[in-house]
Amino acid sequence: MKKLLPILIAFFVTGFTYGQDLSKAKGGGILDIISISPGDGFSNINFEGQISGYGSVFVNFKVSAINTSKTSGTLDGQGRTILEDGTLFSTPLKGTWKRNGEMMKFYFTDAINNGAMNFVMWDVDILKKTADVKYFELHGSDN
Repeated sequence: MKKLLPILIAFFVTGFTYGQDLSKAKGGGILDIISISPGDGFSNINFEGQISGYGSVFVNFKVSAINTSKTSGTLDGQGRTILEDGTLFSTPLKGTWKRNGEMMKFYFTDAINNGAMNFVMWDVDILKKTADVKYFELHGSDN
């Protein structure tokens, strides 16, 4: 038991040190769907709007289905944002999606060119042409 105690302590310290808190979003906002262009097994979707902490946001996704019912798949895209002071940030976007009727869930990470990294969740309503965005900071631009 004495040998096991240091291992357990190290395990818990490591978990708390490197763990991420996904209980509360750092920020978010509502994006509008500007266009949807269907392709063979995929769609290109363009979004724009305001995200707290990031200003005006412009995103393009290629959303590809992985099954014949088109209820799930992968997404690949690019994001740009411009702050009030004119600073421009960009990021590649890679993730997955799930669809239930007109609602889609997007899950992805970003790696912003200022060093910040976020885990991002979108609730996309295809019929209302909106995306409710929440992001969780994994790393700030300074760490």
